[in-house]
Amino acid sequence: MIIIDAHSHLWLKQDTAWNGKEIRTTTNGRSIFLGEEVQMLPPFMIDGVNSAEVFLSNMNYAQVQAAVVVQEFIDGLQNDYLAKVNSQYPDRLLACGMANYLEPGFLAQAEALMAQGFKGLAIPGHRLLGKRLTDDDMMQLFHMMEAKDILLSITLADGDEQVAELREVISECPKLRIAIGHLGMANPPQSPCWENRSWQDQIKLARHENVMIESGGITWLYNSEFYPYPSAIRAIREAAELVGMEKLMWGSDYPRTITAITYRMSYDFVVKSTELSEREKQLFLGENAQKFYRFENLIDLPYIKNMSE
Repeated sequence: MIIIDAHSHLWLKQDTAWNGKEIRTTTNGRSIFLGEEVQMLPPFMIDGVNSAEVFLSNMNYAQVQAAVVVQEFIDGLQNDYLAKVNSQYPDRLLACGMANYLEPGFLAQAEALMAQGFKGLAIPGHRLLGKRLTDDDMMQLFHMMEAKDILLSITLADGDEQVAELREVISECPKLRIAIGHLGMANPPQSPCWENRSWQDQIKLARHENVMIESGGITWLYNSEFYPYPSAIRAIREAAELVGMEKLMWGSDYPRTITAITYRMSYDFVVKSTELSEREKQLFLGENAQKFYRFENLIDLPYIKNMSE
């Protein structure tokens, strides 16, 4: 089975701030994060370096052939490092660039990233602090990306808050390839928003030809339920009923999600589910992503058994 991760993160160091609060790598996989110390990485990553090499080792062990690396403001801009990652591992990792969209000169930044060779740009839309996706400068960016065939990886605010804005972007730029993250921020059963199904409005955007949905962070969304995440499987099924399984892609949100589980566990709950057919699993776990992200030279990763088996 082809397995491709549509949502992961890499950084050499976290040293930034968000909304006036510090985000900084400490030791033993921990970070100061918005006023508290958290386990940002597994504790064996003692230097806080979330490198491509460690990720590739995890991918090899879990038989994940390729991955998309996105960016988030809470990790700081990682463009210099990710440009090197793209150059070193072009068949395994597709890393997206990210401009500081809150700065007036971000269009020049974005254009420089495209000229540098980034094939995709990431936008953490839920962190735009009142800036609209339909603002003039943002629309200029989307038209530029469409013209240059640069894909957009975007996460939206909870529910339908930004759905109308992104729908307008899709209407203006119908050939722009868009991957919407976190399975639309699907509400877990324990959430006070469980009865609010507005997350499905994000999913319905994938009814447009060049729009896909990826499930990065789904094990985080359903963390209180924990493995094997039966409600997460039901959310995937709900999304498939709305847009078809051919519009959905698996994502791990590595490395944050593997503080609680292993990397393999972030997808094998799908493999072991009896609620999805084998064909649906093949599409969701890799074939859709291979086509959408245009991975061409996938490597063969044979299973290596554990010493304890």
